[in-house]
Amino acid sequence: MSIKLGFKKSSIVFAVALLSIGMTAKAGVVYDYIKNNNELMIATDANWAPFSYINDAGEMEGFDVDVGREIAKRMGVEARFITPAWDVITSGNWNMRWDVSVGSMTPTESRSEVLNFPAVYYYTPAAFAVHTGSPVTTLAGLNGKNVCTTAASTWEMYLQGSLDMLDAPAFKYKVTPGTITSLVDGSACLDDTRLGAGVRNDGIIDSVPMIQNAIDAGYPIKFLGDPAFYEPLIVATDKGNSDSELDAEIARIILEMQKDYTLTSLSMKWFKNADGSSNDYTTAY
Repeated sequence: MSIKLGFKKSSIVFAVALLSIGMTAKAGVVYDYIKNNNELMIATDANWAPFSYINDAGEMEGFDVDVGREIAKRMGVEARFITPAWDVITSGNWNMRWDVSVGSMTPTESRSEVLNFPAVYYYTPAAFAVHTGSPVTTLAGLNGKNVCTTAASTWEMYLQGSLDMLDAPAFKYKVTPGTITSLVDGSACLDDTRLGAGVRNDGIIDSVPMIQNAIDAGYPIKFLGDPAFYEPLIVATDKGNSDSELDAEIARIILEMQKDYTLTSLSMKWFKNADGSSNDYTTAY
C-alpha cells in the first residue's frame, strides 16, 4: 500500500515544477499533475470497516474506497490508495505524497489551519459502546473510566473536551473519562474491548456505522446511550499545496454524485442498521 517510486518522465517534470514554487501550488498545477500522471493518490485507512479496509483478497474496499474510485473515474484518471497513519493525514503538509484524503474526515477549526475542505459527502453520528458484559448502563457510568478511541480523531477531541467541528450541530459533552486510551484506529480499540469489560478499557467512542459493523461481525459489544454528536465528513486536500482548480473539481464531482444519487447508493450498500436495513447517511442532520 506504499507509494510507487517509479514515475513517468512527464510526471517528474510536474513534480520538479511543484518543488520549484516552494510546494505552494498555483491554481491548476496539482490538478494538472494528477491528470498528467493519470492517477489520483487517495489517502485512507486500511483497517476501518465498513469505510475502508483490505479484504481477504488483499484489495481495498469499503464506502470511502468506492467514493474515492468514483471521484477518480469522474476526474478521468485511475485511483490508487495509500494508507498513512491517521494523525499523519490530519496534520497536513503532505508534500505531494498523496493528493486527497477520502477517509471520513470531520472538518475542524484546528484542521482548517493545514487542510482545505472542498466538499462534504456524508454525515454520521458518533456513539459510545461497551462490552456486552459491562456493568456500565448509562453514559454517566463512563465518567472517570478508561475510554478508548482513535488518536488524532474527533472522538479523541470530544473526550478531551476540545472538539471544534465546523458546520456541525450543537452538542454537549456527556462523558468525562478518567483515562483516554488513544490507539492507531478504532479496530484496535474494538479488539481490546472484546477481551472483556474493564480488561483494557471500559468503553469506546467511534462512528455508529463502524460500531454496528463490528456488532454484525460478532463482536461482543453494544451501544451505550444516544449518539454523542453528529459530524459532517469531507474530502480534504493539503493547504500546503493549495490548488483551487483541484478543489473546485472535487466539489463539482461530489455535487454531481449527490444529484444522481451515487452517494446515496453507496451509503445504502455499505451502511446497515441493527435490523439489517440499509441506511442513507448522505442527508444532513
